[in-house]
Amino acid sequence: MFKINDNYLKLPGSYLFSTIAKKVNAYSEANPDKNIIRLGIGDVTQPLAPAIIDSLHKAVDEMGHAETFHGYAPDLGYEFLRNAIAKNDYQDRGADIKADEIFVSDGAKCDSGNIQEIFAQDNKIAVCDPVYPVYVDTNVMAGRAGTYDKATETWSDVIYMPCTAENNFAPDFPSEVPDIIYLCFPNNPTGSTITKDQLQGWVDYANKNGCVIIYDAAYEAYISEDNVAHTIYECEGARECAIELHSFSKNAGFTGTRLGFTIVPKQLVDSNGTMLNSLWARRHGTKFNGAPYIIQRAGEAVYSEAGKAQTKEQIAYYMKNAKVIKEGLKEAGYSVSGGVNAPYIWLKTPDNMSSWDFFDYLLEKANVLGTPGSGFGPSGEGYFRLTAFGSYENTLAALERIKKM
Repeated sequence: MFKINDNYLKLPGSYLFSTIAKKVNAYSEANPDKNIIRLGIGDVTQPLAPAIIDSLHKAVDEMGHAETFHGYAPDLGYEFLRNAIAKNDYQDRGADIKADEIFVSDGAKCDSGNIQEIFAQDNKIAVCDPVYPVYVDTNVMAGRAGTYDKATETWSDVIYMPCTAENNFAPDFPSEVPDIIYLCFPNNPTGSTITKDQLQGWVDYANKNGCVIIYDAAYEAYISEDNVAHTIYECEGARECAIELHSFSKNAGFTGTRLGFTIVPKQLVDSNGTMLNSLWARRHGTKFNGAPYIIQRAGEAVYSEAGKAQTKEQIAYYMKNAKVIKEGLKEAGYSVSGGVNAPYIWLKTPDNMSSWDFFDYLLEKANVLGTPGSGFGPSGEGYFRLTAFGSYENTLAALERIKKM
């Protein structure tokens, strides 16, 4: 008789955003007259920029003619896109990343979950707390997280690095040395950042202790402060210890179009000299058939002069929303952070309410949807995340409703 991977049975409940969707659907069915404003899931609302649409149309037309038709994409992605990424996201920022160190995918979520496959099962992971759930859940599925403690909502073999108001929602170095460190800056869910000097400290720590950093840079386009690094490869020594994950979802609105990439430098090797670049190339080529040609052409358009200008406008639009949310919540008496270098606002729940109690309260009293902080980890309890990805009009309306509660 076949056997299942029983690590899946260790996962508590369903994925966070699936749970939220079920609760909201139930509320909507019971209250069909209520107009819910959604500031929960980090899904963009602005349409794709004109330069991207033009490129999509052109690529679609190419697929209709034998002489310009494209079938399977190259394993790493088309060279035209990888060259554009290498130049604009790295080399122009002084980071020495080459096209053959870039692996194009259908988004950072898949890569952030799949990257753990190239590491041994007995590696110990460290995560920020609160944390994007995918990092932990996929390590649970792989059998790397140990056992779950319902009382503390933690896994026995995971090292948690609390990110609280006391440390400005930025992790301290863990007391126990991990093998794999997950970092995300600007951070999801807290919206916090660390300076380039602080990031250099993590690179130095990883190199000193033989760790690898999985660095999620999905929100780098929202950075507004000069002392915050846009890529970990701005730091000396990062090529020897870091893998970087990137997405087109938040900087260019590709949540429904799906495109991302992962950087694995060739200097990154294990104690036996095995290149992680080669391992990821083997995994990538075996399990992934490439992002579609038309989507990769759309990605290339993001780096055109028109594409840069248009996506910059969209980012400014969302950050205007972030300012509305942050200032409005402060006026209403809430303690808030984030919203400066990230499209997320992290607020303290009032009157010692639990995160899920505040979720229900906000939904019922204001018909506004957000995300409970406890869904991101134990240190998220008592906090709540709102996103700036709604329309400006809905964002204003949501804050007016919250102020009246």
